Amino acid sequence: MNGKHQLTPVGLERYKKELENLIKKERPRIIESLREARSQGDLSENADYDNARDEQARVENRIKELENIIKNAEIIAFDKSSPSNLGKTVVLEYEDKTTDTFTIVGSLESDPLAGKISNESPLGAAILNHKIGDRVLVKTNEGDEYYVVIKEIN
Repeated sequence: MNGKHQLTPVGLERYKKELENLIKKERPRIIESLREARSQGDLSENADYDNARDEQARVENRIKELENIIKNAEIIAFDKSSPSNLGKTVVLEYEDKTTDTFTIVGSLESDPLAGKISNESPLGAAILNHKIGDRVLVKTNEGDEYYVVIKEIN
């Protein structure tokens, strides 16, 4: 990938809200926890202080990660004329005639149980630039192969 994080507008907004929450609520709460733990005296055997420091490190790392994601976000725009299915919802039919519906998203937003598959996953990559009616070969990371037919693209 080119260092960009492909996100839907909804996904980008979710990351922005998480960042705002960490900066405005979590960071001040942790600073107060550190203050309270320091007031207990000896820091060498102070579990509250150690826990607060660990939590502070976790939150600061997540803030940096979110800032990087937001700074390098590339918005997935729904474009009917685009040959790419990125950001689109696709109905697939398997060889046994069962169907599944997936939205193809960037890897950060993927959640297969919620019907969101990454454009970098074997299935997402296979159907990324195909159209309705195409029979597409999907090769899994384990070396298995199967076909799907694209029934709908919304």
